Amino acid sequence: MFKRWLLALVARVGLIVLGLCCCLFLFYLLGCKPASRSSQQSPLWSGGATTKEGYMALLQEREDSHRHYINSLTKQIAQLKEALQERTQQLQESLDKAKTKGILPLGLESLHKAPIQSDLKEFFRSQLNQAEVNSGVNLASEYAVIPFDTFNLRRVYQLETGLTRHPEERPVRKDRRDELIGTVETALHVLNGPQQHIDNTRRKHTYSPSDFIEGLTRTEKGKGTIYDLMFKGDGPQDFTQLVLFRPFGPVMQVKSERIDTQSTLINIIVPLSKRADTFRQFISNFREVCIKQDGRVHLTVVYFGRDQIDQVKATLDQTTRETRFRSFTLIQLNEEFSRGRGLEVGARAWKRSQNVLLFFCDVDIHFTADFLTSCRLNAEPGKKVYYPVLFSQYNPSIIYNNQTLLPSVQQQLVIRKETGFWRDFGFGMTCQYRSDFMNIGGFDRNIKGWGLEDVHLYRKYLHSKLMVIRSPTRGLFHLWHEKTCMDELPSDKYKMCMQTKAMSEASHGGLRQEEGGAYCLKEDHHYCHQAQGQLHISGKTTCYFTIWTPKQCVIMPISHDDFWQSKLGILESF
Repeated sequence: MFKRWLLALVARVGLIVLGLCCCLFLFYLLGCKPASRSSQQSPLWSGGATTKEGYMALLQEREDSHRHYINSLTKQIAQLKEALQERTQQLQESLDKAKTKGILPLGLESLHKAPIQSDLKEFFRSQLNQAEVNSGVNLASEYAVIPFDTFNLRRVYQLETGLTRHPEERPVRKDRRDELIGTVETALHVLNGPQQHIDNTRRKHTYSPSDFIEGLTRTEKGKGTIYDLMFKGDGPQDFTQLVLFRPFGPVMQVKSERIDTQSTLINIIVPLSKRADTFRQFISNFREVCIKQDGRVHLTVVYFGRDQIDQVKATLDQTTRETRFRSFTLIQLNEEFSRGRGLEVGARAWKRSQNVLLFFCDVDIHFTADFLTSCRLNAEPGKKVYYPVLFSQYNPSIIYNNQTLLPSVQQQLVIRKETGFWRDFGFGMTCQYRSDFMNIGGFDRNIKGWGLEDVHLYRKYLHSKLMVIRSPTRGLFHLWHEKTCMDELPSDKYKMCMQTKAMSEASHGGLRQEEGGAYCLKEDHHYCHQAQGQLHISGKTTCYFTIWTPKQCVIMPISHDDFWQSKLGILESF
């Protein structure tokens, strides 16, 4: 009897629960029914806002809504951080009290240690205090000043220039772009943060990238990078300045390993055509550095043509007789000279089993034993290739024109502003392992003659996973020689050849120092006036003034100035 009554009760309760669920499900469907298409579109179409202005207003409304939502989230995150720091501080104080009373629970001893974050903040604060941010420092001279770079959202303006850095440029490297953009974004987060809103209650709207005017940045070695950013205010004369500092962390050990170069052989490959006298000078340096001092090299000479080949062979035979050095390979090609072709043939001609280290060299290059060591240390198969920046020598006849006799080659190899320049636009001299050269595909075989083959190979390595070590080296020199730019060269190669020829003569200061000399063109000279007149008439920006003597040929670029513009009135009245 009791069981029947219990079963009936359960059945009734089940039916009641089922009915309630059905009712709730029906209410849910009615409440979540999507609005009709006309009702959804009514706010958009109301007032006939079907034009471009209507869409822009709607987009602006959505953007403001998202911005307010982001600001709300930013405030909440900041509040959570403050609450977390407060709880952490309370926990630390409780642990300190428990430690003092000697009742610290077992297993919590590690929590009593000083927080690493506070130590790191203290270190960063010390870096900030050492940097020239809040106050100036006592500098020895004007040369000790570290200049700032100026930048905005589109351009960077800098004093230190070079191959990859120009007076005005868009940041080429992605990491540089990310650094500047990330700094501006950080500044916007700071300015739009809750604390900033409390401190600046007069601000009527949030900051956006369009409010950024410009910034100054510089890096102090050992301390960090400073960013001085300027933003628009509420009025035309109202601005907001924000100074950020990215401190350098302490030095960290990345790796420590022993490098043994005792068995590392370098195959020096030199493409050559004629120039037997220059080759004898090259062999003289080779005998001193490679044979006497180093002894772990092989020389491969790839000679184009037959003219002067006997003199080259005689030089190699004489070296073998006098030094008993026989690690030479002479390859003769009866075809038109091509530097890339010669280096490719020399690299592929290596038949020994070991993966040899290649040094692509020219006959007018002077190197030292220290450079060979740098070549071995900075190249690693499958990991690194070495592209040193060599020091290019100016015309010795101009540099040492006040001396009766020219100094010897060894005495001329001095790295100074007056004697030469870092050839940061050249990529011909490089150290790389043969396996890497073969895997990358070698040179572009479609390039003939002089120029551009080294740039193409360099770009291949940049686009690979190999690390390119690019740095100036004190043991690699380009000896000055008369340069001939053939009219048959393509326009791009001819322009590059002429620019190289003009740059290699002498420094701007050196040419100007010779007042009255054959290699100096004064600004008040009638030739200078004539050149400026031709530039003004032709509408060109640059011309090349050439001085030829039986001894030398000097080419000086002359840029257009406003001289003729100021004299037009006098000329017209005349």
